[in-house]
Amino acid sequence: MKYFHALFRIQGVDVSERWLSVEEIAEHLGISKDTMYTWISKYQMPAHKVGRLWKFKVVEVDNWVLEGAASDKAGDQQ
Repeated sequence: MKYFHALFRIQGVDVSERWLSVEEIAEHLGISKDTMYTWISKYQMPAHKVGRLWKFKVVEVDNWVLEGAASDKAGDQQ
């Protein structure tokens, strides 16, 4: 089952990839948590609500950034 799970991909995202927290993604991007919440609410940053927590896949966030979705927003809340 692990082998199958490691190979299984949904919309280009490896489902075996670990979910990251707001703090971890903010550190990955070099931005503040406040900027993260702004980008989620105003700029449709890819994020998934799990209970009260936001969770992220690095691949989704990196693709979103590479597409330019964050290019003009970086200075808004830092």
